[in-house]
Amino acid sequence: MSRIGKKPVELPKGVTAEIKGQTIEVKGPKGTRHFTATDDVDLVLEDGSVAVKPRGTSKRARQQWGMTRSMIENLTVGVSTGFKKELEIQGVGYRANMQGKDLKLALGYSHDVIFEVPEGVTVSSPKQTEIVVEGIDQQLVGQVAANIREWRKPEPYKGKGIRYKGEFVFRKEGKKK
Repeated sequence: MSRIGKKPVELPKGVTAEIKGQTIEVKGPKGTRHFTATDDVDLVLEDGSVAVKPRGTSKRARQQWGMTRSMIENLTVGVSTGFKKELEIQGVGYRANMQGKDLKLALGYSHDVIFEVPEGVTVSSPKQTEIVVEGIDQQLVGQVAANIREWRKPEPYKGKGIRYKGEFVFRKEGKKK
């Protein structure tokens, strides 16, 4: 039994769901998202919540049961409150600022990095050493944050680079004489 799949997904106020076959469309104050479930599960809309039920007891049906429920919950959270990833930049001369719709990063290279922000995500830089990625699609928000971090990962000797807010970077001791 899937412990995650058993619980129905409660729809918050202002969020509506519509099921057409295996596709669920969720509308909320921040936008509209949809997800198509596999044929291994059934989607049921019952008084303010969405329930996911497996078709059979096969291993794949049980796997899809919990995963489908998690995806639907992510849709409801995305259209109601949205997702947010915060990055911080550490290092002398490392900074970020918005240049129109693009993010301009000075990361110690011979040139500035211009990061083009994809549709569906908003990127802001409240301080020169902070980057905030927001959107209604959890996967896209995480991927954009990872792509920004990829330009200069935190290194273990001085701790310089782009890291997630609150991320612990294991520090190494340098060479000894």
